[in-house]
Amino acid sequence: MAAFLLIDNSNSFTKFALSSRDAVGRVQRLPTRTLSAAGVRKALKGWNFEAVILCSVVPVKNALLKKVLSKKPLLEVNAKTDLGVGIDYPNPSSIGADRLANAAAVAGLYDAPAVVVDFGTAVTFDIISARGDYVGGVIAPGLEAMTDYLHHRTANLPKISLLEPPGVIGKSTKHAMLSGAVYGYRGLVREILHKIRASMPRARKFKVVATGGYAELIAAGLPEIDCVHSKLTMEGLRLIGARHFTEKPL
Repeated sequence: MAAFLLIDNSNSFTKFALSSRDAVGRVQRLPTRTLSAAGVRKALKGWNFEAVILCSVVPVKNALLKKVLSKKPLLEVNAKTDLGVGIDYPNPSSIGADRLANAAAVAGLYDAPAVVVDFGTAVTFDIISARGDYVGGVIAPGLEAMTDYLHHRTANLPKISLLEPPGVIGKSTKHAMLSGAVYGYRGLVREILHKIRASMPRARKFKVVATGGYAELIAAGLPEIDCVHSKLTMEGLRLIGARHFTEKPL
């Protein structure tokens, strides 16, 4: 039996994984928009675990998940949870639970100071200070949201699958869109990281860890990103679970 069922309930997809106290297993994803009690039960059929560690930014689906899993001990991550990282922020309750999980992961797996760049529906930048405190972040539109906006708001621009463009000068509409999306997005990320570094003169050598759907694609052309960790949020949930459930749940 696994120690934990980890759940990251985000805007586009809800991710599930079993974990021990030391390692995260395979991640399964379901579209959040169509998430249902029956779908969750089917996805988790045969999964055995002692407790649930949940982070959610979608209140309606959060309530559904808690109802389906009500028979198990459940920890919902929020700013009052023991994260293993301090919070130096005016309104901690307004910080997304997934961002708190990322902060717990980067504090537990890497040295502070650090920045997490999470390429999700939005791209978020979360900063851990040299003292090991979460001190704030930046939120920008996600890469797919930007390209989908062009497709829906113009008559002739197609919906594109995001991948590395063949060159900066597009030789077709699709390639021109890829160039604008990928190179433009790398420029956005680079500039934000530059501004973060300039605002933290005592922490200029912070580590930058990327995660999320387009992390590999964007990081491939950005030396400013030190590493990509595809399961970073889940690792944060695992670490939080291990801190909370110091013994086997009843």
